[in-house]
Amino acid sequence: MRIGELADSVGVTAKTIRYYESIGLLAEPARTPSGYREYADSDLERLRFVKDAQSAGLSLAEVASVLELKGAGAGSCAHTRRLIEAKLDEIDAQLETLKSTRSALAELAARASTLDPAECTDPNRCQVILSRSDP
Repeated sequence: MRIGELADSVGVTAKTIRYYESIGLLAEPARTPSGYREYADSDLERLRFVKDAQSAGLSLAEVASVLELKGAGAGSCAHTRRLIEAKLDEIDAQLETLKSTRSALAELAARASTLDPAECTDPNRCQVILSRSDP
Protein backbone atom coordinates (compact mmCIF):
# COMPACT_ATOMS: atom_id res chain seq x y z
CA MET A 1 0.00 0.00 0.00
CA ARG A 2 1.09 3.59 -0.52
CA ILE A 3 1.76 6.13 2.22
CA GLY A 4 -1.67 7.78 1.94
CA GLU A 5 -3.45 4.45 2.32
CA LEU A 6 -1.30 3.54 5.32
CA ALA A 7 -1.90 6.92 6.91
CA ASP A 8 -5.67 6.67 6.40
CA SER A 9 -5.74 3.13 7.80
CA VAL A 10 -4.23 4.25 11.10
CA GLY A 11 -5.50 7.81 11.31
CA VAL A 12 -2.21 9.68 10.99
CA THR A 13 -0.76 11.91 8.32
CA ALA A 14 1.78 10.97 5.68
CA LYS A 15 4.09 13.51 7.33
CA THR A 16 3.83 11.55 10.60
CA ILE A 17 4.78 8.35 8.83
CA ARG A 18 7.79 10.00 7.23
CA TYR A 19 8.79 11.33 10.65
CA TYR A 20 8.48 7.86 12.21
CA GLU A 21 10.74 6.57 9.45
CA SER A 22 13.28 9.32 10.13
CA ILE A 23 13.52 8.39 13.83
CA GLY A 24 13.56 4.64 13.19
CA LEU A 25 10.10 3.66 14.42
CA LEU A 26 9.29 2.45 10.92
CA ALA A 27 11.83 1.01 8.51
CA GLU A 28 12.40 2.68 5.19
CA PRO A 29 9.88 1.02 2.90
CA ALA A 30 10.51 -0.53 -0.46
CA ARG A 31 10.05 1.81 -3.41
CA THR A 32 8.14 1.30 -6.61
CA PRO A 33 10.03 1.84 -9.88
CA SER A 34 8.52 5.34 -9.98
CA GLY A 35 9.84 6.07 -6.47
CA TYR A 36 6.65 5.77 -4.42
CA ARG A 37 6.90 4.24 -0.96
CA GLU A 38 5.34 0.79 -0.85
CA TYR A 39 4.26 -0.49 2.57
CA ALA A 40 3.53 -4.04 3.67
CA ASP A 41 0.92 -5.30 6.11
CA SER A 42 3.70 -5.62 8.70
CA ASP A 43 4.24 -1.86 8.46
CA LEU A 44 0.55 -1.33 9.12
CA GLU A 45 0.71 -3.55 12.22
CA ARG A 46 3.83 -1.80 13.49
CA LEU A 47 2.24 1.61 12.99
CA ARG A 48 -0.89 0.45 14.81
CA PHE A 49 1.31 -0.69 17.70
CA VAL A 50 3.02 2.73 17.82
CA LYS A 51 -0.35 4.48 17.94
CA ASP A 52 -1.73 2.07 20.56
CA ALA A 53 1.35 2.53 22.73
CA GLN A 54 1.07 6.31 22.44
CA SER A 55 -2.60 6.09 23.37
CA ALA A 56 -1.54 4.16 26.47
CA GLY A 57 0.67 7.11 27.41
CA LEU A 58 4.08 5.99 26.20
CA SER A 59 6.37 8.50 24.54
CA LEU A 60 7.87 7.81 21.14
CA ALA A 61 11.24 7.17 22.82
CA GLU A 62 9.60 4.60 25.09
CA VAL A 63 7.85 2.99 22.14
CA ALA A 64 11.20 2.84 20.35
CA SER A 65 12.74 1.08 23.35
CA VAL A 66 10.06 -1.61 23.22
CA LEU A 67 10.49 -2.02 19.47
CA GLU A 68 14.27 -2.25 19.89
CA LEU A 69 13.86 -5.19 22.22
CA LYS A 70 11.41 -6.83 19.83
CA GLY A 71 13.79 -6.22 16.93
CA ALA A 72 16.62 -7.86 18.86
CA GLY A 73 14.43 -10.89 19.48
CA ALA A 74 14.22 -10.20 23.20
CA GLY A 75 11.12 -10.30 25.35
CA SER A 76 9.62 -6.88 25.89
CA CYS A 77 6.80 -7.54 28.34
CA ALA A 78 8.80 -6.91 31.54
CA HIS A 79 10.25 -3.72 30.06
CA THR A 80 6.82 -2.54 28.91
CA ARG A 81 5.36 -3.34 32.33
CA ARG A 82 8.06 -1.17 33.98
CA LEU A 83 7.30 1.68 31.57
CA ILE A 84 3.60 1.45 32.32
CA GLU A 85 4.17 1.29 36.07
CA ALA A 86 6.37 4.40 35.84
CA LYS A 87 3.58 6.16 33.94
CA LEU A 88 1.12 5.18 36.66
CA ASP A 89 3.46 6.62 39.30
CA GLU A 90 3.72 9.86 37.32
CA ILE A 91 -0.06 10.09 37.00
CA ASP A 92 -0.53 9.40 40.73
CA ALA A 93 1.89 12.25 41.52
CA GLN A 94 0.07 14.55 39.11
CA LEU A 95 -3.26 13.63 40.70
CA GLU A 96 -1.91 14.51 44.15
CA THR A 97 -0.69 17.85 42.83
CA LEU A 98 -4.07 18.49 41.19
CA LYS A 99 -5.92 17.58 44.40
CA SER A 100 -3.75 19.99 46.37
CA THR A 101 -4.23 22.74 43.79
CA ARG A 102 -7.96 22.12 43.72
CA SER A 103 -8.17 22.36 47.50
CA ALA A 104 -6.27 25.66 47.51
CA LEU A 105 -8.51 27.03 44.74
CA ALA A 106 -11.65 25.91 46.57
CA GLU A 107 -10.46 27.80 49.65
CA LEU A 108 -9.87 30.91 47.55
CA ALA A 109 -13.29 30.57 45.92
CA ALA A 110 -14.93 30.28 49.33
CA ARG A 111 -12.95 33.30 50.52
CA ALA A 112 -13.96 35.28 47.42
CA SER A 113 -17.63 34.70 48.13
CA THR A 114 -17.29 36.39 51.55
CA LEU A 115 -15.41 39.48 50.38
CA ASP A 116 -16.85 42.82 49.40
CA PRO A 117 -15.36 43.99 46.08
CA ALA A 118 -15.76 47.60 47.25
CA GLU A 119 -13.17 46.92 49.96
CA CYS A 120 -10.55 45.86 47.42
CA THR A 121 -8.50 49.06 47.37
CA ASP A 122 -4.92 47.80 46.94
CA PRO A 123 -3.83 48.96 43.46
CA ASN A 124 -1.36 46.08 43.10
CA ARG A 125 -3.32 43.01 44.02
CA CYS A 126 -6.73 41.43 44.42
CA GLN A 127 -7.92 40.74 47.95
CA VAL A 128 -9.03 37.23 46.98
CA ILE A 129 -5.43 36.09 46.53
CA LEU A 130 -3.60 35.79 49.83
CA SER A 131 0.15 35.75 50.18
CA ARG A 132 1.73 33.44 52.72
CA SER A 133 2.41 36.45 54.98
CA ASP A 134 -1.24 37.64 54.96
CA PRO A 135 -3.36 36.90 58.04
